[in-house]
Amino acid sequence: NYTLLSNGLASLSDKVDHVVVEGTGGWRSLMNDLRPLSEWVVQEQLPVLMVVGIQEGCINHALLTAQAVANDGLPLIGWVANRINPGLAHYAEIIDVLGKKLPAPLIGELPYLPRAEQRELGQYIRLSMLGSVLAVDRIMA
Repeated sequence: NYTLLSNGLASLSDKVDHVVVEGTGGWRSLMNDLRPLSEWVVQEQLPVLMVVGIQEGCINHALLTAQAVANDGLPLIGWVANRINPGLAHYAEIIDVLGKKLPAPLIGELPYLPRAEQRELGQYIRLSMLGSVLAVDRIMA
């Protein structure tokens, strides 16, 4: 429900300096009412921080997502590489290609970590890379 999301965002924005809204499943992922979460992000005019699961096929997916974000009129402020497969042979090459092709800076690389949800991952993100964007109080990730 977009209204619930907007009310929750407004409530949080009143209490903290910055809010990061996590989206899961991709830019056009559907909510329970079959509307894409991206419509709400556009409605709220949130800048986008993209997380790319580094695997075969991710270059295409990341470039299409960046294009969709731009087509929706929102800024892509950065991207984070998430190493989801420790055995991926071409990891460095994929990071290099994405760094050259995506229209936003790489601000972090999350290494493969078993049980990552139980770890402090902030140490792998360089928020200083976002520069003036940090003045924005709400970000979609």
